[in-house]
Amino acid sequence: MFSKILIANRGEIAVRIARTAKKLGIKTVAVCSEADVNALHTTECDQKVMIGGSLPSESYLNGRRIIDAAKDMGVEAIHPGYGFLSENAEFAALCEDEKIKFIGPSSRVIQAMGLKSSAKVIVEKAGVPLLPGFHGEDQSDKTLSGEAERIGYPVLIKAIAGGGGKGMRVVDQADQFLAALAAARREAKNSFGNEQVLIERYIQAPRHIEVQVFADQHENYVHLYERDCSLQRRYQKVIEEAPAPAIPGETRKALGETAVAVAKAVGYEGAGTVEFIMDEDFQFYFMEMNTRLQVEHPVTEMITEEDLVEWQLRVAYGEPLPKKQEEIKLNGHAVECRVYAENPERDFLPASGRIEYLKEQRDGGATVRIDSGVKVGDEVGVYYDPMISKIISWDINRQAALSKMDTALKAYHLAGIQTNTNFLRQLICVPDFHNAEKEPKNLNTGVISRYIEGRGQLYKQLSAETVALFLIFELKGAFDNHIEPDVSADPYSPWKQVDGWRLNRTANRIFRITCDGKPYEIILNITPKKMQFTLDAMTYELSEWSF
Repeated sequence: MFSKILIANRGEIAVRIARTAKKLGIKTVAVCSEADVNALHTTECDQKVMIGGSLPSESYLNGRRIIDAAKDMGVEAIHPGYGFLSENAEFAALCEDEKIKFIGPSSRVIQAMGLKSSAKVIVEKAGVPLLPGFHGEDQSDKTLSGEAERIGYPVLIKAIAGGGGKGMRVVDQADQFLAALAAARREAKNSFGNEQVLIERYIQAPRHIEVQVFADQHENYVHLYERDCSLQRRYQKVIEEAPAPAIPGETRKALGETAVAVAKAVGYEGAGTVEFIMDEDFQFYFMEMNTRLQVEHPVTEMITEEDLVEWQLRVAYGEPLPKKQEEIKLNGHAVECRVYAENPERDFLPASGRIEYLKEQRDGGATVRIDSGVKVGDEVGVYYDPMISKIISWDINRQAALSKMDTALKAYHLAGIQTNTNFLRQLICVPDFHNAEKEPKNLNTGVISRYIEGRGQLYKQLSAETVALFLIFELKGAFDNHIEPDVSADPYSPWKQVDGWRLNRTANRIFRITCDGKPYEIILNITPKKMQFTLDAMTYELSEWSF
């Protein structure tokens, strides 16, 4: 096994990789930007190297600087995580040139599958189902508009490079095509440096299904079942689960076999994800292949009881796959929610600030797991993706897993910056998602947009949980004394206990605050036994808080 690796990433995935490496006895080197010099991932690794400024282009996207750090630290391999350079063929080739093992597929494979057009050519030859479309070299307006007419509207214009919904436009009729094409090209050029696009038939309200595949250096291939990633906002995943609810057994089998066929067609190595779109009749079509570990890989780990990062490390070292296909069993159901530093009330505007307090529900990873990339005292800035942690729940069935997720989200308390946890709690209760096993036709990529449109304003009132957290921090000193008073040395002094006692009445404090332009009056009552507060004529109790 490797003796030392460098982790070319940050946040929760860097922490995640470091912990598995430590379990295997592998030393780890963290790289960090100026903004991340004291970040959690740097404390989880054995060594750290500051590689540049806070901008990603100055640090985490600076492949040459990362290679230099790897050589200076004497590492044998680089784990790219996800995002940043994880699907950069040039960086993988640079690793190959420097005789440093890139933990992932070869640069050739990354190049082939990184462009959606070339990927579709490869999988089409392997007999993988594709949507009717055009992914040719001729990029003239005339050819593309003619192909759109041939395919039939509505069509989807999609950039052949990159992802994340950039360079994509849905076109409903011919007179909208050229304007949409120009917009898609501009966005693709700005985001990926490549304005080429492909055209395919647009499926209204599809499900987004993906299959986890693995391959070693000995031509062994397996899949680890599918995930449903249909809950998306602007093409960005928000909640994922495994296995996909209400998928017929024969469809599940076909999905796995098709994904393995894709991996074989390109000569894959390591962890990869084959993504499909599925219509309401469970017909599925190849969309793309992600040549890296996915953000949502923990749900697969929970239902298979396998450590996919460990698999990556073993395969990269040259070992055969730990298990054969028939040995990989599916057990229970898992759900993942992405916790973002953002304000859902303000069109999901990214939030920044210092984390003053963080409390998470953990049970050792058996049924509730939290993959976090932050700690108290960290500054969450604007340079990187706003995802700060992932909450994963598992149980024997889907409803139990969702219930456990709700409990975990309710127990997640973070002060200092805005997060989307309340929004996530609402989402898992939306009928189109919650009842997907009984009514699978309602589960599709439009769930979140329908919910937001239906609600109008997501949060019409200040939540009691937010007020409670505010009061706890505002009165922390007094609250500590309330729990364990020690004010006077005289045990008979009336000042021995600071418990809020008042003659003939309770002790009240009034707080007037403004949230999103709306004023609120909060009345806090302190008694010897408890603390209560009143908000909008409702009374809530504070008890059993610890710091």
